[in-house]
Amino acid sequence: MTNQDERDDPAVVLHSAAQKVQLEDEPVELIRYGSNAVFRLPNRVIARVSRPGARAGGVERQVAVARWLEQLEYPATQVVDVDQPVVVGDRLVTFWKSLSDDETYAGLADVAALIRRLHEFQAPASIELPRLQPFGSPHAPLPSFPGLEEDDAAFLQERYRWARATFDGLPFALPCGVIHGDANVGNVILDRDGRPVLIDLDSFAVGPREWDLIQTALFYDRLGWHTREEYETFVEVYGYDLLQWEGYEQLADMREIAMTAWLSRQAAESEKSAAEAAKRIAAIRTGASRRDWSAY
Repeated sequence: MTNQDERDDPAVVLHSAAQKVQLEDEPVELIRYGSNAVFRLPNRVIARVSRPGARAGGVERQVAVARWLEQLEYPATQVVDVDQPVVVGDRLVTFWKSLSDDETYAGLADVAALIRRLHEFQAPASIELPRLQPFGSPHAPLPSFPGLEEDDAAFLQERYRWARATFDGLPFALPCGVIHGDANVGNVILDRDGRPVLIDLDSFAVGPREWDLIQTALFYDRLGWHTREEYETFVEVYGYDLLQWEGYEQLADMREIAMTAWLSRQAAESEKSAAEAAKRIAAIRTGASRRDWSAY
């Protein structure tokens, strides 16, 4: 009989799911364990095992979006042709085609080209994409941050509340439509043939296109992760400079809050994440430089 510890082990969950859809899962390699446990399987297959209690609707939507983009011949990560997600206890497992043997990120010209092409699509009638609410609905409970100091947690919650109340009122200039929801250089990798491919379809939504441009602008302007030349190339290819938009500063503040809140949720389990979150909160609170922020 399988004990509780084994049922909580994502590798055990993966093995059960692979058996259900008759996929080979030995040998298996754990690549990372964040929002999902991600494994490399034989035959160029990647498996993602959700945390316990993941919402089936969101995972089903990821699979549907991948299949829709494949039909459009858009270069995005593709699912393996099996019935999925596979339900194992209170976890959900999905199987994806492996794009490469390592993660080599595309250049910003490729990132801009993929985002621009994506933004030309109309939302598919067959998929109910959610309206973008990056900080949740107005009546939803605020996230808690048990790994933070009490003052830091309270400050972050207040900024989260501000972002939630302010986001929809920003003077967005670009039309609303299909967006990736987490568009940045880390989510465009080169496949085995050196072609750029969009990955991480978790946050697809319908909303202002500015949300798909803010990270690249922020990474250049405040964090220094992109050079001026790289950012100018991005602007030239996409065709819009977010830094010139009147709502940029507020949206950049919001994206910093979103990035820091995501990291802060890991603070209780990771001293490294807790230290980085505290550093970021101090910078946001005092207006200090963000140039020492570490990438996650």
